[in-house]
Amino acid sequence: MKVAIVILNWNGKHLLKQFLPIVIINSTEADIYVADNSSTDDSIPFLKTTFPEVNIIINNQNGGYAKGYNDALKHINADIFCLLNNDVEVTKNWLQPILSEFDNHPNTAIIQPKILDYKDKTFFEYAGAAGGFIDKYGFPYCRGRIFNTLEKDNGQYNNNCDIFWATGACLFIKSSTFNDLHGFDEHFFAHMEEIDLCWRAKNYGYGIKYISKSVVYHVGGATLNAANPQKTYLNFRNSLYTLTKNAKGSLFQLIFIRMLLDGVAGIKFALEFKPKHTIAIIKAHFAFYKHCNILLKQRKLMKNKVTYYHKKSIVVAYFLRKIKHFNRL
Repeated sequence: MKVAIVILNWNGKHLLKQFLPIVIINSTEADIYVADNSSTDDSIPFLKTTFPEVNIIINNQNGGYAKGYNDALKHINADIFCLLNNDVEVTKNWLQPILSEFDNHPNTAIIQPKILDYKDKTFFEYAGAAGGFIDKYGFPYCRGRIFNTLEKDNGQYNNNCDIFWATGACLFIKSSTFNDLHGFDEHFFAHMEEIDLCWRAKNYGYGIKYISKSVVYHVGGATLNAANPQKTYLNFRNSLYTLTKNAKGSLFQLIFIRMLLDGVAGIKFALEFKPKHTIAIIKAHFAFYKHCNILLKQRKLMKNKVTYYHKKSIVVAYFLRKIKHFNRL
């Protein structure tokens, strides 16, 4: 089984300098690639001089996460792609449990390892934690993370299990599956494109797994942190994109309720004196309505739509019922 670890980079020389040597040391079973999204720093000269063993793919524009990987993976011949953020520290023997799962379970097409916080390695990390899920209205959450509440890793999720989505911070996918799904939807640019990919995979019957014995540490927010209104814009817009394309049930009802819930979120940001985030949510909805015709065409192509893991609202569970931990849902 041929494995390619592909690290997407944009102006991340400092991150490559810090984390790439650890990837090289702990990943002897794989070929390592850096796909550069038209960086304006000296990432490429640095890579060529310091890491001659690493393969370099140069994309001719910064098309974000989605297009960046779509363009880069066309140049790589491998059975398994590992899409790895440039701010992830991998651990010794992190690949073996993943490859064993692929070997022993042919229906497994996508895998995520345990994602812990690089800044405090006793806690789960926001982007993925112990595997992702989705609620009735398209809000993502994880085993180990609901909204901004992060759980401490006490071994409570040390079991392999089926999940709904795997984080793009460290996502393993069979190349055949990636090609069957025609890769990421480039309209997303960045944020939640992996959830859309996984939801489409679920709709086609592919298996997605969380493997607890593979552990990595993620810095998170190295490219775009939570304080940036652009991240709010992308998250709200792309969540609506994903819901419209893939969700089962009455779309009109789902979008109407989402409009109300997003309105409440906008008011909350305003009361917290974060007006730029409120404006970002409004802009996200206008961008969604503008793009709606394309999304509806994509929805028609998706004949089989799976049910949700959590058929109720995670918003109600978290904010009204005060449930902060996944295993109490």
